[in-house]
Amino acid sequence: MYHISDLKKYSRCPRLFQLDRTAEKAPFQKFIRLDEAVTDLAKEKLGIKECFLGARNDPPELALEALKTEEWLVKARFEYRQLRVKVPFLHRNGDGWDLYFLFVGLYPHADDRAFYCDTVYALQGIGLNLKDIRIIHLNADYVRKGELDTGSLFKVSDCFYTANNNPSQNVKDMITNSMSDISQIMDEMDRLDHDHPEAPVRTSKCTGRQKCRFYDSCFEEEAALPHNSILTLTGARYKYRMQSEGREFLADADPELIEGSPQQYAEIMADRKNGLFIDRMAVKTWLRSVSYPVTFLDFEWERYAIPPYDGMKPYDVLPFEYSVHVLHENGDVSHNVFLSVHDDRQELIESMLKDIPGQGTVMAYNAEGAEMIRISEMAEQFPQYARQLLDINSRMKDMQVPFVSGMVYDTRMAGVWSLKKIMSMMNDRSYKDLDINQGMDAVYNWRMLDREESDTDSGQIISQLKEYCGMDTYALMVVYKWLKEIAE
Repeated sequence: MYHISDLKKYSRCPRLFQLDRTAEKAPFQKFIRLDEAVTDLAKEKLGIKECFLGARNDPPELALEALKTEEWLVKARFEYRQLRVKVPFLHRNGDGWDLYFLFVGLYPHADDRAFYCDTVYALQGIGLNLKDIRIIHLNADYVRKGELDTGSLFKVSDCFYTANNNPSQNVKDMITNSMSDISQIMDEMDRLDHDHPEAPVRTSKCTGRQKCRFYDSCFEEEAALPHNSILTLTGARYKYRMQSEGREFLADADPELIEGSPQQYAEIMADRKNGLFIDRMAVKTWLRSVSYPVTFLDFEWERYAIPPYDGMKPYDVLPFEYSVHVLHENGDVSHNVFLSVHDDRQELIESMLKDIPGQGTVMAYNAEGAEMIRISEMAEQFPQYARQLLDINSRMKDMQVPFVSGMVYDTRMAGVWSLKKIMSMMNDRSYKDLDINQGMDAVYNWRMLDREESDTDSGQIISQLKEYCGMDTYALMVVYKWLKEIAE
């Protein structure tokens, strides 16, 4: 028996499908917080009172029997030619059925068309007459005020959306035009020997939108590569070709086979200049725009699919912690951390406005993609603080800029541009010394506080969260001082 997720893995890589079938399943922590039973909320939207409700491991005969008498089928399991599918909602419509897919997101896009097509393939295979196909999804414009309003929380769409979130192709038309017979693929899956996985073959799918979790085990030799390996060249389409031609290091890159981005130039020049490239004039110009006192800022936050508090929309973010290190011109440093549990947005804002000086530069790493967005959201949700919050944004500088723009590159970065990687080059404190040393680990631990789980050591978790967030702003300050040093 196969699930649609198996087809997706096989299409990406047969070896991935094989390894995933035999590998030990790691505990799964969701990136997005979803405490509510979304199916139950969607049932309210669709006005479902009575229905057949499927459950995990149901034999497919149960759903087939329900088709004879029920008006609504919810989470029904069907099986066709070893392909098992779970169908969110089926509604009787005369001599046929209307199918409702459930998308726990804001705008359903057609990029996951295989999922929709394979589900319909199985339903048509068992003889279901599908009259209309729609998608129920979260409403991006819904703002919570009091109790959840499921009528406004969801939208029912008969179309997919473009990358710009505009209505696009009709759902049923797209599925009809894209469907294919997948029986041959399943026959190929049947013939695979899971005790002897296919040899690894490197393709663009290995590191596409998300790096395959088996990549490091498939290509173990890459873990031992030197920092200046040609394979660390950022965005280089032909780096494996250059390696096969004997160009092992960044300094040996073929000018005809690189894209010529500023980052690539910095990487190649760093290898030709004993490991460090710096455009001193550019870095000095960037540093001259920094004014004291310099505030280094970092947030930790949770993202909710369903808005839990007033003023929040689906997929809004709840900042629960910040750290600020303030560096004064005479070298003095002050540090403050704020950590909340549950909804303390207003208290967090008021505390932050006290901790961040009213003048001087405010600095974060990837500020435009993170901290500035969080502050703008706070200003929208709490307009009484908007002027002060937006003033912070007007003084914000992004510590990432000197690195991603090609002003600075150290070969020890090995093609990685994160603050943690840069900090690892400093002869200073290390993230590895912390009990919590990754952003998502911080979120998972905070969830235990927020949910008030009985076996939680609250004091220990609070201490570890403060230490981690504080490390981020300390690292910002260390890297800032390093930039000043090498610029001279």
